[in-house]
Amino acid sequence: MKYPVISLVGKDVSEVELPDEIFDAPVRKDILWFVVRWQQARKRRGTHCTKTRSEVRGGGRKPWRQKHTGRARQGSIRAAQWRGGYTVHGPRPRSYEFKVNKKVRKFAVRSALSYKAKHQMLKLVDGFPSLDKPSTKKGKEILKTLGLEEEKALIVLSNGEQVLKKSFSNLPNVKVLRKEGINVYDILKFKQLILPVDVVDYIKEVYAP
Repeated sequence: MKYPVISLVGKDVSEVELPDEIFDAPVRKDILWFVVRWQQARKRRGTHCTKTRSEVRGGGRKPWRQKHTGRARQGSIRAAQWRGGYTVHGPRPRSYEFKVNKKVRKFAVRSALSYKAKHQMLKLVDGFPSLDKPSTKKGKEILKTLGLEEEKALIVLSNGEQVLKKSFSNLPNVKVLRKEGINVYDILKFKQLILPVDVVDYIKEVYAP
């Protein structure tokens, strides 16, 4: 499929041929959901912890004798039904991560990119300007040129240009990623996806089926 390339003066300067197997692939919502859940699960620290019976301090003495008191028999004041006692079936430290095959992850990226391309939420630019120092004003001007000053946008940079990245860092609706960090969650979270043309070559190499 052919897709227009926009210069930072706001005009279509050319067209580039995007591979159909990456940018016109089937959009599988089930696969997108599955991979997003996998990404979010990997972020969970899993450090939640409640104390078991062996970890609660105190309660070593039987509170009262077994029989002839008229009260229910108790073995410890740190049993689960007592205030200050242990927790039954409470959360314990664990990992929430689960396995997703690499082929499925790559397909999900292709599906997300195809969704953006089919709905005209993908902007291809011929390149970003080189800045001497970070400038939020310049970052706003770039978004305004692309008509995205009010949109949530994900910008992918080819070589981690730190000055350019800092120029967008104060803008609340913008996130900047290196090309190696392309992922399904961020592609779907931000409405607009901005890709330099040279990043497309990287995507062809890495995410081709």
